Amino acid sequence: MNSRYQVLFDKVPIGPVVAPNRFYQVPHASGMTEANPRIRAAFRGMKAEGGWGVVSTGAVSIHPSSDDSPLPYARLWDDNDIHAHALSCDAIHEHGALAAIELWHGGASAMNRSSRIAPYSPSGIPWAATHVGFMGQLRPKIMDAKDIQDVIRWQAEAAIRAKRAGFDIVYVYAGMGYLPYEFLISEYNRRSDAYGGSVANRVRFVRELIESTRDAVGDSCAVALRISLEELRAKPSDHFESEAHEVVTLLSDYPDLWDVKMDSSPTDCSASRFREEGSHERIIDFVKQTTTKPVVGVGRFTSPDTMTSQINRGILDFIGGARAGIADPFLPNKIKSGRQDEIRECIGCNICISSWHDGVPVRCTQNATAGEEWRKNWHPEHFSKTPSKDRLLVVGAGPAGLEAALIAAKQGFEVTLSDQSEHMGGRLNFETSLPGLNTWRRVTDYRLYALKQMNNVALFTASKLDMDEVLELGHERVVLATGAKWTKSLYSSLEIPVGELNQPNVYTPDDLAMGTKLKGPVLVYDFDNYYLGGVIAEELAKQNLSVVYATPAGHASAWTIMTNEQPFVHQNLETAGVRVITQTLLNSYQGTIAELANIFTAKPEHVNVNSVLIVGLRSPQDDLYQALVANPEATLTAGIKSIDRIGDCLAPGAIVHAIYSGHDYARNLSSKPSELFLRDIPIALHPPGPVI
Repeated sequence: MNSRYQVLFDKVPIGPVVAPNRFYQVPHASGMTEANPRIRAAFRGMKAEGGWGVVSTGAVSIHPSSDDSPLPYARLWDDNDIHAHALSCDAIHEHGALAAIELWHGGASAMNRSSRIAPYSPSGIPWAATHVGFMGQLRPKIMDAKDIQDVIRWQAEAAIRAKRAGFDIVYVYAGMGYLPYEFLISEYNRRSDAYGGSVANRVRFVRELIESTRDAVGDSCAVALRISLEELRAKPSDHFESEAHEVVTLLSDYPDLWDVKMDSSPTDCSASRFREEGSHERIIDFVKQTTTKPVVGVGRFTSPDTMTSQINRGILDFIGGARAGIADPFLPNKIKSGRQDEIRECIGCNICISSWHDGVPVRCTQNATAGEEWRKNWHPEHFSKTPSKDRLLVVGAGPAGLEAALIAAKQGFEVTLSDQSEHMGGRLNFETSLPGLNTWRRVTDYRLYALKQMNNVALFTASKLDMDEVLELGHERVVLATGAKWTKSLYSSLEIPVGELNQPNVYTPDDLAMGTKLKGPVLVYDFDNYYLGGVIAEELAKQNLSVVYATPAGHASAWTIMTNEQPFVHQNLETAGVRVITQTLLNSYQGTIAELANIFTAKPEHVNVNSVLIVGLRSPQDDLYQALVANPEATLTAGIKSIDRIGDCLAPGAIVHAIYSGHDYARNLSSKPSELFLRDIPIALHPPGPVI
């Protein structure tokens, strides 16, 4: 280990417990509930195995009045839940880490769709979400004195269950718009009793939650406070620099640990396109100077130098990680053993967050094993050596091809990776040149670096292979990762691609990737709905072109609401001077006039442009695959045992899908493809009945 990183491996007391190092996997959603206790335990346990000194759950509901259905959320309501969480505690403790649990009451932001209990709120103020997945029509009730005492009691009862499950650190969660946070923020809290008005009154509920938690767990568990400080720091205080300073001062000695963060998911877990590593510092930098208790914070930390700086400059005591630990659970161990060049760095794409919005176990672009540790028995660092002597030819070195080559090589296969371009990386060679996407180059860099260290891998660039050349090379296994191409398809009111707009001055992203220069004004028509259409509009505006961005969706880059990016997409387009037209169809393009129509009302609109760029449907480039499978006798004579497609060549998708496709293919080279995954089931040691 580099000696300057030694500070990261100091032991740090947290109340009555001691963390073995400063790496702290903070609470984060995993999409794994009590319905998947073994998947969840293996996922959390892998972090502990990788060297994280503290490993936390995501939000865990303390009572049915905190119900996030249909989004996946964990519960600690009864003894069955205790046993489910105990699996995670055991998996974490097996590797010497501390287990932390984030007890949670969602307040007005929990819609209680399943429990049908009116949401709780200090003053009946609803959270009017713009994300349809969080919208509900049942408005919150104003909590009375009994409601307040009930929540405090439920917190204590859940804390006792948490202790029985084996947790070492028990949280009070006062952040992200949830109930304790609502008491702290004046816009939510308009009470005139002892829990409202002054900051000193508004912190009372949080203080009493901390006190009840400590009374419940005694002196064997630490009590942590997770708090959002962005809004509080923006509010002036009569006697302090801000309300954030006042709140931290008033509560300074109550928790054993401060876990500090932002207020909204887009700013707390901001994508790398919009926030740099360590971006939280300007908000949370005062906390450690205000309390004697240890402080943990996040900032998409991937660099050990940045981590060490945070400690040495007195910003944090613990390096918090959520996304970084998903991308590489073994990040701490790699730093400790001097292998920081092998860290699989988070690219900040926020696909992990979109997984939770989708209601599924967490996914990661960089780490295809995330969420598959138990059900597919995939370990991110360990691979069974193949007894096979088969040689593998991978045609195409984009994300899927790079991943397939790397995972196959780690299993001992002799691998040849060939690409027609002079630079490996596929679609990423172009996309990472666009505004904000440079960090995504880590997808290519990590895999190429690893492949170049291996003596069973041969890499060839500027090598476009045809069928005869593939047959002559003599590999037993062939996999095509030749990607996809963008089409000029339009979009219909049936919400499906139709036809193609094949005429002069109509382009696709592939034309830009090949260096084509567009003449402005430009219409970017986007029904891909992810990042690329918006980013291309930004890039064209940077070239001093007049740009109109149009989409049939209700927002620019509509799907980016799933990755916490949508607010910033609109901000960037506004800053770039891009006009945005939503809910519209592109019907035709007549030389210099693009004919648009509202998708719902058919109201027409004409836009004067000299170029149209369509970001919509992609079509697999699988000509080489089709030629090979159409000649079974030739492939048999060449000794080829299998011919497959992966990534965009098989089914166009996001980079996460390409990486997973390549990984899954390589893992199955030595196993039966029918063995999909294990099916997890809930633990039910006790019969159904009332919540205890």
